[in-house]
Amino acid sequence: MFQNHEVIVFAIEHYNSLDIIRSLGEKGIYPIYIAVKGKVPLASKSKYVSKVHYVDTVPMGYQVLISEYGKMRSARKPLLYCTDDKTMGYLDERYDELKDKFIMFNAGVQGGINKYINKWRILKLAEECGLETAKTVLTDNGNIPDDIEFPVITKSISPNVGGWKSDVFICRTKEELRMAYTKIQAPQVLLQRYIEKKNELEYYGFSIDHGNQILISIGADYLYQIPGYYSPYMNIFNPPYPCIQDKVKSMIRKIGFEGIFSCEFIVDQDDRLYFLEINFRNATWSYASTVAGMNLPYLWAESTLQGRIPERAGKGFDTFRAMVEPIDFGKRVDTGKISFAEWLGDFKEARCTYYYNEQDPEPFEVLRDHWDTLK
Repeated sequence: MFQNHEVIVFAIEHYNSLDIIRSLGEKGIYPIYIAVKGKVPLASKSKYVSKVHYVDTVPMGYQVLISEYGKMRSARKPLLYCTDDKTMGYLDERYDELKDKFIMFNAGVQGGINKYINKWRILKLAEECGLETAKTVLTDNGNIPDDIEFPVITKSISPNVGGWKSDVFICRTKEELRMAYTKIQAPQVLLQRYIEKKNELEYYGFSIDHGNQILISIGADYLYQIPGYYSPYMNIFNPPYPCIQDKVKSMIRKIGFEGIFSCEFIVDQDDRLYFLEINFRNATWSYASTVAGMNLPYLWAESTLQGRIPERAGKGFDTFRAMVEPIDFGKRVDTGKISFAEWLGDFKEARCTYYYNEQDPEPFEVLRDHWDTLK
């Protein structure tokens, strides 16, 4: 299937990149890795990597991509994977240069993904497709609209603008919002009604043929909640709510997206679902789909090359648990919520761990040496 197709992962050093490399490696595909340096060398230590190019920045990685792999060395274009918004956005703005050189995630036109990485636009599209969203106002940094209802959560309009996660604040009063504005870097800010969440729900899948063929493989929710943050200990299950899935698929079709994606919802205390965002890239829980028997990086490539999603994809599976080990340890053991013995029991019960892997142990050895750095 992949004969004569080079396979390239261009991404920041992160367990997300590690998990896509493992998913490919478990199918006998050893990708080239253009590794944008992160906190520690991690994905680059996987036994499944055939070659590593270390770079300091995304533009430097792009130069490696073009100079080393932009000239076709066989009759077939390389497959190109991405796992973070910064790299994805950079590639999307250069799609016209890349589309004849690589098979890659895209929305059919240059800038088509970046258009909907914009949180304001994706919220409006979600509403157009019939999904419920929390009341949101787009305003300039420093401005407090007269009709704003507290509490609100502040967000940058895009992961590539401002401080992104550091621009997130939960504000219950005007004074708290004024203080948040002194720290927010983004020039424009989304003020979204803050919902006291009961849980979150995420879908993972992929699309081909400009979004006309879509597989949603797994759903995920969380075993405990952290205000303004995700939980690193989760349930993985067959995707629920077919009606909601259909509306997500409608969004993907309207965007014309081809690639791996995830979609996030918040669940309020009355079990109502509010759309949050779509990630147009391989996202952090993708490896859980591999553990469930649906290897998204492999299935996307196979489906793209064959022009159809294989019938074997989308099979059901038994619910299981997954864990981001160092982050979960920091959130529960270091804070005294549970004992180390209790945590170890949860760790052993998890069918999917995002760092530890018996078949690919060296990244976990790196983790043990940098545990505090990655918590």
